[in-house]
Amino acid sequence: MNELKGIHHVTAITSSAEKIYDFFTSVLSLRLVKKTVNQDDIQTYHLFFADDQGSAGTDMTFFDFPGTPKGIKGTNDISKTSFRVPSDAALDYWIKRFAKYDVKHTGIKEQFGVKTISFEDFDEQLYQLISDENNTGIGSGAPWHKGPVPDEFAITGLGPVFVRIANFDFLKEVLEKVLLFKEIAQEGDFHLFEVGKGGNGAQMIVEHNQVLPQAQQGYGSVHHLAFRVENRAALDEWVERMAQFRFPTSGYVDRFYFESLYARIAQGILFEFATDGPGFIDDEESYETLGEKLALPPAFRNKRAEIEKLVRPIDTVRSNKVFEKEYL
Repeated sequence: MNELKGIHHVTAITSSAEKIYDFFTSVLSLRLVKKTVNQDDIQTYHLFFADDQGSAGTDMTFFDFPGTPKGIKGTNDISKTSFRVPSDAALDYWIKRFAKYDVKHTGIKEQFGVKTISFEDFDEQLYQLISDENNTGIGSGAPWHKGPVPDEFAITGLGPVFVRIANFDFLKEVLEKVLLFKEIAQEGDFHLFEVGKGGNGAQMIVEHNQVLPQAQQGYGSVHHLAFRVENRAALDEWVERMAQFRFPTSGYVDRFYFESLYARIAQGILFEFATDGPGFIDDEESYETLGEKLALPPAFRNKRAEIEKLVRPIDTVRSNKVFEKEYL
């Protein structure tokens, strides 16, 4: 069985494509590598923010569903997304950066022996920076070299994703027996699981919580979490495996930038399995201009005129701009 390689991407919901573009670009210094639409709802933007190359395991993506209400935090939810930074010293830099940009945060904390900073955006979407100071396991990506944060402090990829669940025993059984994760540590109600080569890029933190009400999805919440698989052959194995365990799934889905399988493995928890390739550098956009135009997979290009009338223009051109590195 081809093991999962780690976290592939996290997809969340925002109240504003424009505001999330500004926050991720100007504050977090992540690169917009694809500006496209939700392939199941073409009036909705789908923005992909990632490392310099748009590497698998580095991207957080956003839908801005028109008219969606604000999400309600609770249990049975993908509750927080982590981003990897190179060192403990990088966290000191981010404390200063968050102060400059008035980003609400917790200060530097420690969990499972690793230093972190939890913070949130304008929608109260929850995030965490995690230090790779002593990290081993799956490698991370590359900082966005033309972004405003100096490379030595910049975000390089995704770290552990938090899941809050009422029926912990059931989720633990799914993670260990079906998805082949291993529980490696526990602190109170928080349980640390990892898969594949392990490390920050291949971990999940599960919080057992029977106190909070059922979460309700909306802007400010996570839509789904995706895991990395090597290629189509590995994905086909997971299609078969999930069917053997009788989980309802989407079956194989071709997203053009990667190939996928979706499975709802618990109440409120949607997981995706996604291939590492082909990636975001394609026939429409070169490395230099990633994310600057409305990109459409081939199946949607004959609808471009219709789609462009449905989604408002957002200026995401950066190749003619220079971000000065902000040393704080």
